[in-house]
Amino acid sequence: MKIDSIRIKLLLAEQEMTQTDFSVKCGVSRQNISTILLRGTCSAVTAGKLAKALGVSVREIIKEE
Repeated sequence: MKIDSIRIKLLLAEQEMTQTDFSVKCGVSRQNISTILLRGTCSAVTAGKLAKALGVSVREIIKEE
């Protein structure tokens, strides 16, 4: 699933959350968070975890094709 890395980074900034804080909150390793944001892809399940940790719907963090 393609995700909007810039949108996620903006949401992290708005919530004053580091990638490390984010990884703990969503239960995904910090290294995996870095890889996801760099590549812009992840599984649907992981996208759900990311969205939940940010307090948004999955639709808000995926890239429309």
